[in-house]
Amino acid sequence: MVGLMESPRIHVLDLQFRGQPGLIAAYAIELGDEVALVECGPESTLPALLQGLQACGIEPARVRHVLLTHIHLDHAGAAGWWAQQHGSRIYAHPVAQRHLLDPSRLMAGAHEVYGEATPSLWGAMQPVPAAQLQGLGDGEVVNLAGIELQAWDTPGHARHHLVYRLGDTAFTGDVAGMRLQHSDYLSPTTAPSQFELGPYLKSIERLQAAGLERLGLTHFGWVQGSQKVASHLSAYAARLQEITTALEAEAAAGLSLDELRQRHTQREKEQAMAQGLVAADWQRVELANPASMGADGILQGWQRRQDHAR
Repeated sequence: MVGLMESPRIHVLDLQFRGQPGLIAAYAIELGDEVALVECGPESTLPALLQGLQACGIEPARVRHVLLTHIHLDHAGAAGWWAQQHGSRIYAHPVAQRHLLDPSRLMAGAHEVYGEATPSLWGAMQPVPAAQLQGLGDGEVVNLAGIELQAWDTPGHARHHLVYRLGDTAFTGDVAGMRLQHSDYLSPTTAPSQFELGPYLKSIERLQAAGLERLGLTHFGWVQGSQKVASHLSAYAARLQEITTALEAEAAAGLSLDELRQRHTQREKEQAMAQGLVAADWQRVELANPASMGADGILQGWQRRQDHAR
């Protein structure tokens, strides 16, 4: 839905993650004198974000709102910086609020995975002051200087995942997957630790039913035109079903974790190459969304179901 101000200017800002283009985007929505960011990326990419804003003629002080699809570091790591340095209001799923108030557990988890590389990959994550944090429930509308954005609860990638709808545009975070610009290969975003196939597919169905004209992918950029949106979502749902079925069958057959990761990565690489990616592009995908990490997310979900069934 679009409120009092029609057709706001929206800029796609490339955050140049790990020095590479086209991996993480933030979206700057101009609201008259104010600006809203959908996603802010990790603190390590702040220089690129600020440079992108400057190139659009936007001073950082105008960024009064930051809307987070979820709180994984590649989407939300810089939220506390915006709140503390510029007084921006931060919006997120209610379940995510405690981690934004105190990001110590998020950062500890990052250190477990990335070790000494954590600061260079992600930077720090500063806490968001409580007075500047607002939780958004399913269907809740935020009016920002006459622009209305509606939050949709869209679990599957994470239980605290939101999509933001603005008229016939949806900013999809990770629920519509990753796609390099000018590529047909869809990289599944199934990272640990809350992947659940059933809710994921229902979230995609919700997007499919909305008659959208445009998707704003955090990874990366626009999918434009109703037919392309429909094709993208249908293909992505099929990919999720396909890879989950394959991995779960192999896990049930007793393959080791290393074997499962290797098989999944090899299948994804073959899929990417078959759809026209060159080796350098595949390496870029692996920088932002490693297939082995995606395998871990699917397998953790499978293991939870096995444990629950016992």
